[in-house]
Amino acid sequence: MAYENNNQQERNNDSIFSKRLKAGKRRTYFFDVKTTRGNDYFLTITESKKRFNDNGYDRHKVFLYKEDFNKFLNALTETINYVKTELMPDFDFDAYNHDYSRDEEQDEVGFEATAASTEEATAPATSSDDVDKW
Repeated sequence: MAYENNNQQERNNDSIFSKRLKAGKRRTYFFDVKTTRGNDYFLTITESKKRFNDNGYDRHKVFLYKEDFNKFLNALTETINYVKTELMPDFDFDAYNHDYSRDEEQDEVGFEATAASTEEATAPATSSDDVDKW
């Protein structure tokens, strides 16, 4: 999908695609595809963690560029498979394949999701969304 926006500053801040992954009560991961000034694409992975001592959030961001996608995916897959097969072969990783309820998702305040994340979170579930829900 091509994305065109004449305002350079606005384009650098917009996500073309966004996916939110709720991971427990205090952690959320955001996967955002963004554009460069040269109309290229890159991925940002943001971890947002609620602080214990106040109402703030700690955020950590990784920028992943297209030339590293395959290497990153291969290394991540190899690492996860090692943990699953060598370190914890008897652990039931599928027991954690559930989403949290919408009420729990709304409890997290302080991280403004992109417009795409907001639309995704409020959009009615589609058949592909239903597959991932338990």
